[in-house]
Amino acid sequence: MTTDKAEAISAWLDEQAPAMLVLLGELVDIDSGSHDKAGVDRVGARLVRFYAEHSIDVTTIPIAGFGDILRAEAGPASRGRGRRNYLLMGHRDTVFGKGEAVRRPFSTRDGRAYGPGVADMKGGLVMNAFVMAALKRFAPEIPVVSLMTGDEEIGSATARPSIEAEAKCAVAVFNSEPGRVSGNIVTGRKGGFGYRFDITGKAAHSGVNFTEGASAIAELAHKINALHALTDVEEGMTLNVGLVGGGVSVNTVAPTASGEVDVRFVTNAQRDALIEAIDAIMATSFVSGTSTKAVRDSDFFPLVPTPRSEELTRRYLEIARTIGLDIEGEFTGGCADSGFAASAGAPTICGVGPVGGKAHTEEEYIETATLAQRARVAALTIFAMAQ
Repeated sequence: MTTDKAEAISAWLDEQAPAMLVLLGELVDIDSGSHDKAGVDRVGARLVRFYAEHSIDVTTIPIAGFGDILRAEAGPASRGRGRRNYLLMGHRDTVFGKGEAVRRPFSTRDGRAYGPGVADMKGGLVMNAFVMAALKRFAPEIPVVSLMTGDEEIGSATARPSIEAEAKCAVAVFNSEPGRVSGNIVTGRKGGFGYRFDITGKAAHSGVNFTEGASAIAELAHKINALHALTDVEEGMTLNVGLVGGGVSVNTVAPTASGEVDVRFVTNAQRDALIEAIDAIMATSFVSGTSTKAVRDSDFFPLVPTPRSEELTRRYLEIARTIGLDIEGEFTGGCADSGFAASAGAPTICGVGPVGGKAHTEEEYIETATLAQRARVAALTIFAMAQ
């Protein structure tokens, strides 16, 4: 590593810690739920302004109904010329509805920052922006891309093609979801998807003409048992029917019922096998006279370690140790966009954003000192790999 440049990158990022908090506060105080296109795009507009201030070009990919995708490019980054870029990823949408930012605005106390989406993942977006600015300033020869998407919290249906396209051009991918409470980064994640299914039966009076009915609720019960039977905890596969509904009255054979199942897995082979098994369950009528319509959604791929991602992890952790961080990689059951990048063949690590916890709750937070700290590790890792 060129010591002078590395020291300049590190020092500049440390100096930017107050500015990072200011930008984070501005982003957190904008409502940007996944279905709030205007809000997600307002977060994007503020980031575009930051990038422009640092002479970094941003391309907008328009998306109908959800937040646009933004692609910031520093150095000689490009598409279609093999693996040469370093990719920073982050999403601008949150799980919170309109009015949450006014009700619970950005705040700091006791070394922590609070507010809707502060960890998941506006802190990571701020970190990525300053990493890009640092590398543009001190190492403009390095091709770096920051991808900012708008629908991760609901499955990244609009973002996935762009993520996969960028990953195919990436030497390494850093997904800046929050660092774990332990301080660790994420080197493995489960994949996941959901099914929503609606069952149609036939109504009948439960006392007068019971046998003329076909109970959608009974069919639902059979399907729940069959779905849950696919769970194999030791192999990392879990299925949970977490929402159900149906029926019209207690003395009517239920003409309708519905359910939603959450599915988690560790490998893409498990994913394919589970889809085949679940589709068979949905196609089967356990109760004669019933039928089922099912839709799969929120389809995330797993983040599966590979020799190249393990080498990326080793280099990242080695850089972390040089600034006094004794951290490791860990596995988590949560899903993220890093699975799409990894499945596209790019060496990928996740959870490299500022350390935080209690995401998706009113207690969500980040450790403010880790904003600049984790920015230094990411920037120095990219700089070292590019030498």
